[in-house]
Amino acid sequence: MAVRLPTQNVIDRMAYPSCMHEEVEVSARVTLAEVAKEAGVSPPTVSKVLNGRSDVSSATRARVERLLEVHGYRRRTASPPRSPLVELVFHELDSVWAMELVRGVEDVAKANRTEVVLTRSGTRHAPAPDWIDGVLQRRPLGVVLVFSSLPAEVKHRLRSWDIPFVIVDPAGDPDPDVPSVGSANWAGGLAATRHLTDHGHERVAIITGFEDMLCSLARLDGYRSAMTMAGLPIDPALVRYGDYSMESGFEHGRDLLAGPGRPTAIFAGSDLQALGVLEAARVSGLRVPQDLSVVGYDDVPLAQWSSPPLTTVHQPLRHMAEEATRMLFRPDDPGRAGRRIELATHLVVRQSTAPPGGAAQAPGGARS
Repeated sequence: MAVRLPTQNVIDRMAYPSCMHEEVEVSARVTLAEVAKEAGVSPPTVSKVLNGRSDVSSATRARVERLLEVHGYRRRTASPPRSPLVELVFHELDSVWAMELVRGVEDVAKANRTEVVLTRSGTRHAPAPDWIDGVLQRRPLGVVLVFSSLPAEVKHRLRSWDIPFVIVDPAGDPDPDVPSVGSANWAGGLAATRHLTDHGHERVAIITGFEDMLCSLARLDGYRSAMTMAGLPIDPALVRYGDYSMESGFEHGRDLLAGPGRPTAIFAGSDLQALGVLEAARVSGLRVPQDLSVVGYDDVPLAQWSSPPLTTVHQPLRHMAEEATRMLFRPDDPGRAGRRIELATHLVVRQSTAPPGGAAQAPGGARS
């Protein structure tokens, strides 16, 4: 049973006035001084952690917060006022793909009279250890994370300061209590590959994304399903894992096109990888689509300006970012926690695909 601060805690707060910014409820079995002793720090350091002060190392902050949670410390009053900011967290920002997400977040933030701050996570799948300290200093209204997963400790710290968060295109299967927004990656992979098999291609290669990312594996599963539905074998030599960059598309594309059993079509897991494949075909002396058909994924604006214009799977990146940001502005929605939104994808047919040895389709961006 939790009670109001006992006498020793009152003494702690008088001795260390930084505690006075936060009222806490605490287990009757332990005092702030005892937590400090167990953590191997001074009581003022515990006070700093309780008040979100920046002058505490990440390792010390994490150790103290774990002990506070174990011993039942909870803030009783509202956290200090939050900044009118939405924090958007990427692993990398140097791509047109990322800019579509930025625009989506900005659209909703602007409608809610809120600014957007961009930060880099520092690691591919999860925020770097010191990232959470910066978030608690900035006190944003909410956080949108892209291609990420959240360790339990980070989730706890965000929630302890009432900072809502949403993941866009999560790296793995998010925990049941984590809201997320994604798209129909399996259906997109299926549509892209069926478009090629319906055109008569039998040797269809795929360059998907990271091997440990949910969206990459889902697109690969869609490819495999389409090949199986067409009664075609799946050659392991034609399955490659890239990193969604133009460079990986070029490197894998050049390797795939160098052998005697080269594919007649390549499905790339992103438009940037597809552009790399187009360049690999060019330096290999192959024409697209007469000698090689290429399908991308995402439908970023650059896809329609490639040479030839790229057939691709439209992923509603901007809409995904908008939905994620709207969820931040509905923190009291009882259905928000653990909610998973999955938006539809569709194929946009342009001039980079044709039957083996055939001519390109007429332009027009047909959908299927």
